[in-house]
Amino acid sequence: MKIRGVVIHRSRGLVAEWQPPWHLPRTTVEDTVLDLIAAARTFDDAYSWISAAVGRRLSTPELLGKALAARSRMRWRGWVTAALHDAADGVHSPLERRYVHGVERAHGLPPARRQARRRHGSGNRYLDNLYEPFRLCVELDGNAAHPAEGRWRDTRRDNANLAQGVRTLRYGWPDVTEYRCRTAAEIAEVLRGQGWTGTLRRCGPACTAVPPRKQGGQRSRGPVKP
Repeated sequence: MKIRGVVIHRSRGLVAEWQPPWHLPRTTVEDTVLDLIAAARTFDDAYSWISAAVGRRLSTPELLGKALAARSRMRWRGWVTAALHDAADGVHSPLERRYVHGVERAHGLPPARRQARRRHGSGNRYLDNLYEPFRLCVELDGNAAHPAEGRWRDTRRDNANLAQGVRTLRYGWPDVTEYRCRTAAEIAEVLRGQGWTGTLRRCGPACTAVPPRKQGGQRSRGPVKP
């Protein structure tokens, strides 16, 4: 019998678990997250389930990892394992994961401290990416985490950072996807001004963050195009 609005999912990966008789039969949070990942259309959708469970403190990357290990079959197993490491490192959204992999690591930027706690006034604030030795904060604005009515709150936080000597750069989805190379070049320029001596690297043949080398080992001196 079909029930309107109810969709039935069958899973072969569940492990039987005792529950008190006064509880309705249900799957664990960890098994539910893994089932939702297996049914997701994209990696970004899949990661949103991980970040929702961890961000809301319904589960932890360690518990999700144990549930994953207990399954003999799991779609995207290698990717899920890597994603759980990212979640444990403080990467709390698909947007933040795109930044870490597509901007920071792909271009050789120094690793930031994720969800860094800072004292602002009478309370604590958490910064998405803090390059503490270089006094630079990179905040990522997704519609879910930073709705329009929260812009003034973000501005106050940026002002408080600046008062403490920390500069803030803000980026959205296009900046860490379509324009990720331009974003990496901009962050590198600010970091160098704060004392970073590292070398930015090309993320691929079409990367615009670093000018391509001319024949004979000479680098082009033309401007970096977006």
